[in-house]
Amino acid sequence: MFTGIIEEIGTVASMQGNENAIEMTIHAEKITDDVNLGDSISVNGVCLTVTAYTAGSFTVDVMPETVKATSLNSLGPGSSVNLERAMSANGRFGGHFVTGHVDGTGIIIRKKPSANAVYYEIKVSKEITSTLVMKGSIAIDGISLTIFGLEDEKVTVSIIPHTLSETVLGGKKAGDTVNIECDMLGKYVKKFVMQSDSKSSSLTPDFLKENGFY
Repeated sequence: MFTGIIEEIGTVASMQGNENAIEMTIHAEKITDDVNLGDSISVNGVCLTVTAYTAGSFTVDVMPETVKATSLNSLGPGSSVNLERAMSANGRFGGHFVTGHVDGTGIIIRKKPSANAVYYEIKVSKEITSTLVMKGSIAIDGISLTIFGLEDEKVTVSIIPHTLSETVLGGKKAGDTVNIECDMLGKYVKKFVMQSDSKSSSLTPDFLKENGFY
């Protein structure tokens, strides 16, 4: 489990494999201080398991399903990545519950500066937007963000200067692909509603929409 608060920007040192599986080694300084074999680390929002490590790097395996469902296969040696260790039970919880299980990818279609922030418009599938709500939470490349605009196939978020400088999102441009994870609560509510018999239950899609939950 993660919070979506990025701890460090790492650099891909090497990638070996193909479209079916990847072994990736990432240079990092801060998060390798207490790394152990089997630890979970979020890499651009994807939960991966540490299989080897040194004082300044760690190695992870990316399985076929993850290669297909995320943007990790677009990385290469020298690429920058967002990194976050699994959340600590004794620390502050500053973001939202992020599992590192990516729901799909989106494509940045526009970046628009506004005062001290930059609005990112991202094209996503209707399947993803069906679990999102205005002012709700979303994780983009592992970053916990708030939704400020929502359409059938588009979501808009506002990025403050700190996030722009401390994550890889600041360097991304229109046409770039990002990993998307929807809020966990929204996904569970959607599944429950879809399985419910609307004739025998008052908890229906229309009821949730009318009350701002869906």
